[in-house]
Amino acid sequence: VQLQASGGGLVQPGGSLRLSCAASGFTLDSYAIAWFRQAPGKEREGVSCISSPDSTTYYVDSVKGRFTISRDNARNTVYLQMNSLRPEDTAVYYCATSRLSLFGVSCPIEEADTNYWGQGTQVTVSS
Repeated sequence: VQLQASGGGLVQPGGSLRLSCAASGFTLDSYAIAWFRQAPGKEREGVSCISSPDSTTYYVDSVKGRFTISRDNARNTVYLQMNSLRPEDTAVYYCATSRLSLFGVSCPIEEADTNYWGQGTQVTVSS
């Protein structure tokens, strides 16, 4: 069972990146999936989430209108499209699953309610 986050990098302000969260050993569509981020010297915060099974989305206010979360069940992958990036978006980004529930899981989810975590991918927004 593994969750793999990728797609980070260095980008100029105003640029875009797409993060991927790919699962192996289990199917993501049974879980809500959240993206968290942690900037240097700051606490980790929830950024976005997509619920199960209806794929309702959630965004923290600071990324609304700029980030888009989506699922590709055929690829067993969740994406975070990040546009109009700002220096304050610089952080290590992590994806995490909710706990499994037969009744579905709505967003947002707290860290205490997560199960599997990816290893983190660095996003740096700088000119």
